[in-house]
This record gives sequence, C-alpha cells and structure tokens, in this order.
Amino acid sequence: MRTKILKQNSSNILTLNGILPYIAWLTASLSVVGSLFFSEIMHLPPCVLCWYQRIAIYPLVLIIGTGIILRDARMKWYALPLCLIGLVISSYHNLLYYGFIPESITPCSEGVPCNAVQIEWLGFITIPLMGLAAFIVITVCMLFYKSEED
Repeated sequence: MRTKILKQNSSNILTLNGILPYIAWLTASLSVVGSLFFSEIMHLPPCVLCWYQRIAIYPLVLIIGTGIILRDARMKWYALPLCLIGLVISSYHNLLYYGFIPESITPCSEGVPCNAVQIEWLGFITIPLMGLAAFIVITVCMLFYKSEED
C-alpha cells in the first residue's frame, strides 16, 4: 500500500515536472513571434537592449525544443546561461525604462532610445515588461526542471 502511494505521488511530480520544458519552449516561441510581430508588422524598431534580449531568446526555442524532442537530460544546462543573461539584460532594461537608472548611462545612444514608450497596454504592460516576464518564466521553468537522470 505504501509503495502504491509513493508511486502515485512521484507520478504527479513527474507530470508537473514534465510540463516545465513545454511551458519554457512555448514562452520562448511566443516571445520570438511577438518580437517579430512588433518589428515587422507594427514597424516598431527595437532598441539596443531589445536586440541583446533577442540574441538571448531566439536560440532558446531551438535549444529547448531539441532538448524536448531528444529527451536530453542536459537541456537545462544548455538553456540556463542564455536565460540568465537575458534575465539580467531584461532587468536592466526595465530599471532603465521605469527611471530607476539615469538616462545618461544607457547603451542606447543611437537609434531608438531604450526608454521610449512604444506600447503601453492597460497602462502598465510594455515591451520591456513582456521581455522580463518571458525570461522569468523560462528561467524558473529551467531551474525547477528535474530530468529523469537527476
């Protein structure tokens, strides 16, 4: 009886754990589609920090997708460096956007300013905030994901 309960509990954990890579992949995929939509369809030019975030998130679609298909236990270790780099850049971008960091130390000296308001849905949802949310979701999913080998 005790073995049956233990197996049942572990299968629930595996089910929840098994969905984390899919959530991360879906979030990364929607981020790529969203960034392309904003720049190519809505003609909103990305700032320098947005480009750096794109560099971090675009490969995650392939890395996580390949890890899911091949059931690669090391997928999280391939994805986490890009997740963390993107999270740091996105956090910096949000601090800059919301005025916590002075405009004088911004990397966006040419082109679109990094704190330019291009979209503000519901009064608070901005492009930098969406990027930050995506990197948080992907990073959390990768941090809590336990492969079957772990």
